[in-house]
Amino acid sequence: MEFAELIITPKLDGVILHSPFHDPVDGTLCITGHHLILSSRKEDVQELWILHQCIDLVEKKSSGNNTTQNGGSIILKCKDFRVLQLDITQSEDFHNVYLSIQRLSNLEKPELLYPFFYRPMYSMLEDGYTLFGPEMEFPKLIASDEWRVSQVNKNYTVCSTYSNTLVVPKGIDDESIVSAANFREGGRFPILSYRHENGTVLLRSGQPMLNNSSRRCRADEKILNSVLGPYKKGYIIDTRSPTYISNCKSKGGGSEPEGYYNQWKKVFKPLDKISKCEGSIMEHLSKMIEACNDGNSSADKWLTRTSQWLTHIQNALNAACLVAQCLDKEGASVLVHGSSGQDSTLIITSIAQVILNPDCRTVRGLQALIDREWLQAGHPFQVRHQKLCFSNSRMKGVQPTFLIFLDCVYQLHYQFPCSFEFKTDMLILLFEHSYFSQFGTFLGNCESERTNIELNKKTTSLWSYLNRPDVLTSLLNPIYDPNKSPIWPSVAPVSIVLWADLYLRWVIDQQQNKKVLVKIQKLVQHSKDLRSTAVKLRKQLLDKLKEYESLASECKEEE
Repeated sequence: MEFAELIITPKLDGVILHSPFHDPVDGTLCITGHHLILSSRKEDVQELWILHQCIDLVEKKSSGNNTTQNGGSIILKCKDFRVLQLDITQSEDFHNVYLSIQRLSNLEKPELLYPFFYRPMYSMLEDGYTLFGPEMEFPKLIASDEWRVSQVNKNYTVCSTYSNTLVVPKGIDDESIVSAANFREGGRFPILSYRHENGTVLLRSGQPMLNNSSRRCRADEKILNSVLGPYKKGYIIDTRSPTYISNCKSKGGGSEPEGYYNQWKKVFKPLDKISKCEGSIMEHLSKMIEACNDGNSSADKWLTRTSQWLTHIQNALNAACLVAQCLDKEGASVLVHGSSGQDSTLIITSIAQVILNPDCRTVRGLQALIDREWLQAGHPFQVRHQKLCFSNSRMKGVQPTFLIFLDCVYQLHYQFPCSFEFKTDMLILLFEHSYFSQFGTFLGNCESERTNIELNKKTTSLWSYLNRPDVLTSLLNPIYDPNKSPIWPSVAPVSIVLWADLYLRWVIDQQQNKKVLVKIQKLVQHSKDLRSTAVKLRKQLLDKLKEYESLASECKEEE
């Protein structure tokens, strides 16, 4: 397919752009295969470049009653929550531009998207696609007598959504893994997420699939018990309510059968609305964004529209804190699963690691966490991120699961601002690139799909870009003070705040906040410089004193 077939009007003069915090711009609109570009002859006016992939919804408003002669306005509602308006005077041009943008913003095949056409103009210092493999992430575990690397999923036949290289208990053979995979939904058998410093481990999986011929699975029981050791207890955290589990049973699913997992205690932390993926979370996000864009909203209306989304964040944090407490305070290993194990499960295991593991609070550590717990774990980004909150069509499988994770990290950052190496700007970057990007990192639904389309050969990794020194410097938190201890957040409703820098950035100008941050950075840097100067002066003074002492000693000897 040629992009020219989708573009009816590639170039149009006299288009007026309305965008947040800027005066209307009269310029030339260019439509390319991947970008919408509006430029003006005025020197002080910045060009608009926007990826078609960034556009969530295209709406048109005709001007006047006679739509055959008059043009109208095209409203672009974007996945970064920005709303743009293009005014076009002629009816034919108006219709052609609308149709072109509508077609280009709804391309489904990953190979047609911009990452496959983008060529960076700078040299790559490292290949982001090879940075965070299991061998790199768990070298000490693999070198121990407890865990090993397995290639049982080399061709993705055991579990199509797991990676091809897996870290498994050393005492478990590949045949047992295959048997356990047949017992779990999607083949997602219990797999290692994290090993805490006290030796406890965090596992994740899909739900057990129970039917007349499969009431239990000894291999599955063996895997779980092998990580505990004799006489130790563990917890199975199920992210579904008992009611939802009953519903799953009617479809062949359920929870671990009683009597066969005696060393494990079940705990229910219902996050059903995330697990079901039926659109309810997206509706709550939509209501919140509507409230953010409604300048006339009353206080009561504002609270009603925003509270449901914030409740999801609170519940996810609450569940993650429980997992972290089991691992750290009780010294008990934990298995987390819902139904498929690809949504609420990943939120909880990821946030628990941010709470417990200081490495996950660094730039590179957060990248590794996302790569390990989301990309390699088979979170279906391509399906989940087809649309966002503005879209009228609720496509099956579309959910802002990853955004909930990022929002939870923001809440932790808000409560512990000195414990994170990165600024919250990095979280916003990750959010944007997961929905629209020139990089291929978040394309596809799992590793097997990314392998089939040769993503690592034909696109550039986001991690390669973020780890460039000039980019990395801009992401660093000026008040970072490394904290090796766990961070225990408050999950009280009053402690959960709206992420204004993300949700309100096109409503309330953030320039003043940025200026304040720049001042803080300068003050912190000045403080560091003074401290460094003081250290140098102290060293020089001590050296001089030693010289004087040496001279004095020599003088005494001469006397």
